[in-house]
Amino acid sequence: MLTFDQVFKRYETGQEALAEVSFSLDPGEFVFLTGPSGAGKSTLMKLAIAMERSTRGQVLLDGQNLNQLPARKIPELRRKVGVVFQNHQLLFDRSVFDNVALPLEIAGHPPSEVKSRVRAALSKVGLSNKERDWPVTLSGGEQQRVGIARAVVHRPPLLLADEPTGNLDPELSREIMSLFQQFSQLGVTVMIATHDLDLVREIPAQRLHLQSGRMVQP
Repeated sequence: MLTFDQVFKRYETGQEALAEVSFSLDPGEFVFLTGPSGAGKSTLMKLAIAMERSTRGQVLLDGQNLNQLPARKIPELRRKVGVVFQNHQLLFDRSVFDNVALPLEIAGHPPSEVKSRVRAALSKVGLSNKERDWPVTLSGGEQQRVGIARAVVHRPPLLLADEPTGNLDPELSREIMSLFQQFSQLGVTVMIATHDLDLVREIPAQRLHLQSGRMVQP
């Protein structure tokens, strides 16, 4: 599903963010990406969705070499990936329903399909009764659930989450992780970047660990 093969990433400033990073994720695999701040976790995530390009090496998503992907093809590629952010990145001038519907509307799905998919996604994250609410009225945990529903509404085979529990208390963090596990059980490949090592220890999953831009044994 996702392969990094001897990937280097050096920014124009000379900063080396990643070096000799290699790994492969299979369909349905659940993986934690750990490492201290500045280790390269966010850079790795950006490479996986072609927000950045590697300096050397190959990043393959579903067999497609992202370094060779024309810019016009990037939106199509990103339909294969759902992304969950730490700060939700919700639109506060739109309802919960409209936030979740946005990726489908951009992709041109008909209104009837948008409605059914959005309601299915909100049901999956336990927010069926919140579709007409405004994000500002929701708790932090509920806002994160909306972000997850938006990330999976287009049924991507790969789900990436960058510190999705960073602003949540331990109980809510476990609930959010349980949702990610459920998606993995449905065949979605899930990779979660996190600092929360206590939570990582509670969940059986593969672990990739970055240290100063390199993969090391956790």
